[in-house]
Amino acid sequence: MPYRPDAIQTISGGVAMVDSPGGLRNIRCSDCAAVVWRRAPMQTFQEWINSLEEGQLPQTHIIVPSTMVCDALLSVACSFGLPDRPERNMLIEDAAALAAIFADVMNVSYLRLSMEVVKTNTCRKFHISAVTARLICTYRGKGTQVGVSRNGDNPDNVTTVPTGSPIILRGTAWPESPVTGLVHRSPSIEEKDEARLVLVLDPIANIEGGEEISHNSIH
Repeated sequence: MPYRPDAIQTISGGVAMVDSPGGLRNIRCSDCAAVVWRRAPMQTFQEWINSLEEGQLPQTHIIVPSTMVCDALLSVACSFGLPDRPERNMLIEDAAALAAIFADVMNVSYLRLSMEVVKTNTCRKFHISAVTARLICTYRGKGTQVGVSRNGDNPDNVTTVPTGSPIILRGTAWPESPVTGLVHRSPSIEEKDEARLVLVLDPIANIEGGEEISHNSIH
C-alpha cells in the first residue's frame, strides 16, 4: 500500500506537493505523476553555494551504490577544491540522503548519479524522460519546470520547482494510468549568464546488465 501523508496538495497533472521526505513515496500512488518535497534551503547554505565560482561547483556522472554516495561526493568535492566547511558538508549529506530516500522508494541498491553545472538552454523542450522515474534537485539557480501537455503541445501553465526542493517524476518506462500528460524541461537561463547546479538520480534495476551512464540528463 503506497504511503500517503495527511498533508498533501495536488496541483494540475497529478503533481503532489508534500512537506516531508516520507511524502516522496506518493510517486507510487496511481494518480501521482510527480511529487515535490517543499522545503526552503538554509540562508547560509544558499548564500555560500551562490557565491562559488563556476569552476568550484562539483560535477560528476557515476553509477554508485546508494550507500556510497556520501563518500563518492566527498571525493568529487575535494577534487574541485571545495574547502572543508559546514556548507560543503550540507551539500554532500543532503545529496546522499536524497539518494537513500530515492533508492528506498524505487527499491534499488544502485543509482545513476549526475551532479551537473548547467549554463545553457539544453533540454529546454518539454519532454518525459526515458527512465522509470527520476529525482531532480536544483541546489543553485532556477528549478525544473513542469506542466501538462495537451495533444503534444507545450503546456499553457508552467510551474517552476523551488530551488532546493526535490521532485520525483515518472518516466516513460513507468506504465501510466491514467495518462496525465505531465512533461518537464530545464528553465531558460542562457541569456542570463547563470550557472545552475543540479542533482539528477536515476534508479539502476540491474547493475549486472551492462547499464551505461547517460550524459543526457540535464534538467
